[in-house]
Amino acid sequence: MGEWTVVVAVLAAYLVGSLSFAVVVSRLMGLSDPRTYGSKNPGATNVLRSGNKAAAAVTLLLDAAKGWLPVWVVAQWGPGWGLGEGTLAMVGLAAFLGHLFPVFFGFKGGKGVATAAGVLIGLQPWLGLAVLASWVLVAVFFRYSSLAAIVAAVFAPFFYLFGGGVAWETSGPVGLAIAAMGVLLLWRHAANIQRLLAGQESRIGSKK
Repeated sequence: MGEWTVVVAVLAAYLVGSLSFAVVVSRLMGLSDPRTYGSKNPGATNVLRSGNKAAAAVTLLLDAAKGWLPVWVVAQWGPGWGLGEGTLAMVGLAAFLGHLFPVFFGFKGGKGVATAAGVLIGLQPWLGLAVLASWVLVAVFFRYSSLAAIVAAVFAPFFYLFGGGVAWETSGPVGLAIAAMGVLLLWRHAANIQRLLAGQESRIGSKK
């Protein structure tokens, strides 16, 4: 147990996060590699550009699940293994980084929106739902997945802080992990921000 347990938990979370389901699902369903069309981003939004809504939905669910599962396992059994809030935060961040830099796919991954949502739901279900609600509202009204992700990334740390002591208990390590994911999401969406400002960003549902 002890330090080695922490290392194993974090490494396992990273490996789970490294499963690029956009690529895997597309191959299994006979679709083009999502890294070859549209935004070339291996994520659910780009898979949707193939015209296959089922593939996009499966990708979205699996990408979220791989963020949620490691966090849930540590939250459930971590205390018995001597794992605290610090490990929980590192595991969530590791799963997210696995999606961004997947070891199985040449460290070239997606932007991490669905995986981050899964991590948040694992950390605090109500927090995850609040952030998802903000994403849905922006996506429905403006039809830009990237804009919705940017807004959600900015709001997530504030939701976590303002809900502390009311809807959930807060901790420093978890708060830092959420803030780090938000910064990384903004960084991964830098090109999208430029296209949004130039009026050239693709809307949700646009084809290849």
